[in-house]
Amino acid sequence: MKQFTTLFQNGKKESRELELFADQKETDRERDLVNLYPQIRYQQIEGFGGAFTDAAGYVFSLMPAELQEQFLTDCFSPKGLNYSFGRTSVDSCDFSCGMYAADDTPENPPFPHFDMSRPMQYVLPLLLRAQETAGKPIRMMFTPWSPPAWMKTNGSRTGGGRLKKECYALWAEYVCRYLQEAKKAGMVPRFLSVQNEPHASQTWDSCLFTAAEEQEFVRHHLYPALQKNGLSDISILIWDHNKERAFDRAVETISDAEMDRMVGGVAVHWYSGDHFEALQMIRDRFPEKTIVFSEACVEYSLYKNDNQLRNARMYAHEIIGSLNHGMNLFLDWNMLLDEQGGPNHVNNFCDAPIMYNTQTGILSRNLSFDYISHFSRFIQPGARRIGMSRFGDCLEVTAAQNPDGSICSVVMNPGSEPIPFFLRLNGRVWPALQPGNSISTYVFSSREIE
Repeated sequence: MKQFTTLFQNGKKESRELELFADQKETDRERDLVNLYPQIRYQQIEGFGGAFTDAAGYVFSLMPAELQEQFLTDCFSPKGLNYSFGRTSVDSCDFSCGMYAADDTPENPPFPHFDMSRPMQYVLPLLLRAQETAGKPIRMMFTPWSPPAWMKTNGSRTGGGRLKKECYALWAEYVCRYLQEAKKAGMVPRFLSVQNEPHASQTWDSCLFTAAEEQEFVRHHLYPALQKNGLSDISILIWDHNKERAFDRAVETISDAEMDRMVGGVAVHWYSGDHFEALQMIRDRFPEKTIVFSEACVEYSLYKNDNQLRNARMYAHEIIGSLNHGMNLFLDWNMLLDEQGGPNHVNNFCDAPIMYNTQTGILSRNLSFDYISHFSRFIQPGARRIGMSRFGDCLEVTAAQNPDGSICSVVMNPGSEPIPFFLRLNGRVWPALQPGNSISTYVFSSREIE
C-alpha cells in the first residue's frame, strides 16, 4: 500500500510504502483503527472538475505558451488534477470580463442575431486545449446566470428580477440554441442547471426562481425543448445554490412522477456552511438522482488572502463531507485567476487553486491545488464510495474503490499534532502516521485487496 502525503509545514510532498501486519486484534490495533469495507458500496463518483469561466479563459490567453502548457498539464493530465468535467455559464456571469449575451434583441426564435463569438471568445480555446491534454472529452455542466435583460421583469441582467412568464418558452429555446452551438464548436454538454443561485439577487448577473416557477419552467418548457431539439441526453439539475435549502427545494420541485422523470439531479454550493445532512436526505429521498457539487471558492470579501492552509482545508473538508453524504460529482469554481483574484466585472474577487500574476509573469499553485489533487488524481471516474469507520473525529476520512479494483482512502489531519493510527482492510492492518496539518491518500492495489 502506498501513501501520498502533502505536508503544510515544509510545503513538500511524500510518498512511501507501508508495512503490512496480520490483524491479530491486539489492543493497540483496536483503539486507533480506520476500517475500510469494500463490500459496502454507495454512490458512483462521476469525477472532478473546475469551471471554464470567461475570466479563466481570459487569464489563460495572457500567458506565454510554456505556461499555458504547464497549466493544462497541472489540471488535465493524470499526474495533475486529472479533471474530466467542467462548468461554464450560459452567457456572462460575475467572473466574466463584462456582461454579454449571444442575442440581446427581442426577436423570436430562431434568434436571427444569435452570435456565440463573444461567449466563446475565451472559454472555447481553453476547453479545446484541455481536451487535447486530457486525451478525452471534458464533459460540461452549463448554467445560466441570467436571461437577456429584455426577458426579465426588471429589465436588467443584474439585481435579480424574474423571467417573464411570456418569455418562458423563448428562454428555453434560447438555452437549447446555446447548447447546440456549443456542441458544434466541440463542447460536450452533460448537465444543464435551470438557474445559478435562484434564491439570490446579486449585483452581478442573476435571476430569481421560486420552486413553483422552476417546476413550471422545467415541466412545460425546458424539458420539452431539450427533447424537441435533440438534446435529450443532457440531464437537468435543479437548485444550484447553497446546501441549507437544497433538500426543501428538491422535495418541492420533484413533487410528482412527471417531474421525477424530467429532473436528473440537484446541484449545490458551499457558501452557507456544511449542511452535509441535507445531501444525505436528498440521497435517501431520491436515490437515483445525481448530486453535483457545482461551485466552491474562497471569497476575498469574506476571507483575507493570507491563509493557504485554511483555504485548502476548506476544500478537503467539503469534498470528504459531501462524498460521505452522497455527492456524485465535485466541480470547483474558477480554475485560474489573475493576481487580484479576477477579472470580475463587479470586483467580486476570489482565490483559485492556480493563479497567474500578469505583472510578474509567475504562474503559482496554491495549497488548495494540492489538497484537491488528493481526491481528483486518485479517485477515478466511475469509482464507488465504500464503507468506512474511524476511531474519532480527529481525522477526516473518505474511501472509494476504483473501476480497476484499487481502493483509495483520503485522510486529513486538521490538527497540529501527528496522529498514529491503523488502516484495516480485509483482515489485514497497516500502521500509519498522519502528520499534523497534512492530508494523505492511501492507495491499495487490487492485488493487495484480494
